[in-house]
Amino acid sequence: MERGYILHHRPYKEAQALVNLLVDGHGRVDAVARVGNGKRSNKAIIQPFQPLIFNLSGKGALKNLTQVEAAAPAIPLQAESLYSGMYLNELLVRVLSVHHEAHSLFQTYHKTLIELAKEFDQIHLRLFEYELLQELGIMPSLRNDSSGEPLESNIYYRFFEEEGFRPYLNTKMNNSYSGASLIALRDDEIAEQHYKDLKYLMRQILQPHLGAKPLVSRALFLSKYKS
Repeated sequence: MERGYILHHRPYKEAQALVNLLVDGHGRVDAVARVGNGKRSNKAIIQPFQPLIFNLSGKGALKNLTQVEAAAPAIPLQAESLYSGMYLNELLVRVLSVHHEAHSLFQTYHKTLIELAKEFDQIHLRLFEYELLQELGIMPSLRNDSSGEPLESNIYYRFFEEEGFRPYLNTKMNNSYSGASLIALRDDEIAEQHYKDLKYLMRQILQPHLGAKPLVSRALFLSKYKS
């Protein structure tokens, strides 16, 4: 039996759904699930944020999802935490449609949902993004700049995809990030003064891997909480 989470699902054929899964040890897996009807329907558990155990079969890219069971109660996300969970799911579906190497991300995702269920804090999102980028091998070094010099907390840096972080100035300018924020991310010591830098840094690094379409979850969050 495998364990995983449904990231997204949509109707496929009669009494079936097409699901995008995050599977422990495998990364993203796409499968067809029989959801059934009436008393034998398992629609209630073929949902995001529900820990599942199941079997996967089939030799092609599109698997068959069978013997689906709830492994534990669904993670109770509400309000900002719910929208954050939706963001994580959309992020994984989009990024892992290009990169399929995130075999070790299941535990990080599971722990992030647990933390969000306790309390919303954007630190959880930044740390998840950081782990995702590291897992995919596209996170630039947070120890040295593009010329090999150690990052310094009192310097601002600009990010260049092919180079990493290039030292810029001692004062904040557009599209620059403080060395203090980069070091805080590296050392897992993020504080409120680092939030803005790290949010925009992650957007810049992730953007080439998300495609041109805006994230639906981000728009929903902004319409709900930033209007």
